Amino acid sequence: MELFLDTANIEHIRHGVKLGVISGVTTNPTILSREGQVDYQDLVKKICSIVPGPVSTEVLSRDAPGMVAEAREIAKWAENIVVKIPANLEGVEATSVLSKENIRVNFTLCFSLNQALLGAAAGAAFVSPFVGRLDDIGEDGMELVADIVEYLDYYQLPTQVIAASIRHPQHCLTAAKIGAHIATVPYKVLLQMIQHPLTDIGVERFLDDWKRVMGEKTERFPTKP
Repeated sequence: MELFLDTANIEHIRHGVKLGVISGVTTNPTILSREGQVDYQDLVKKICSIVPGPVSTEVLSRDAPGMVAEAREIAKWAENIVVKIPANLEGVEATSVLSKENIRVNFTLCFSLNQALLGAAAGAAFVSPFVGRLDDIGEDGMELVADIVEYLDYYQLPTQVIAASIRHPQHCLTAAKIGAHIATVPYKVLLQMIQHPLTDIGVERFLDDWKRVMGEKTERFPTKP
């Protein structure tokens, strides 16, 4: 399973890429608004220059012709742009048009298998079920991810599943177990994924034992004169 960062913060993206574990980025208007008054196009282009893989950015138009026109312009910004189109009737129509023009679409705000089915049929490169938002209303977001993965695998469709609206590391673990192609995570969750108290305790114990036996100032690998 690949990991994307769900953010528009440049420093967080740089760090994720530096770690060598982040292969893409997803954004949306809410995420972009957190960066303050910025030039939308310049920020997305900068992200695309940092990230080696797909960078998803969302259209704001509500009707299919508007989505298509907006997506065509956004797609010109960088080669690794993916256009986020909402999982509604207008979005299906727009996705169908754009996919025929080889513009990659992330069919987003997906909350049902039917929506994912239509997005895949329209040619979406990715579908993004929003796990956390389903959990918030008492549904099982990961069950939807599992259903979509099973459907795509059964019919051998090329559309990939991005588990989105990830709230905690357990979401990532479950997404990996059920075969999601990608999980897009907030920076905070990325940092939490590596943390474990027993690792911290173990590192400190090893260092304490080394100092106790070898002495406080002893070099572990002394240089030869």
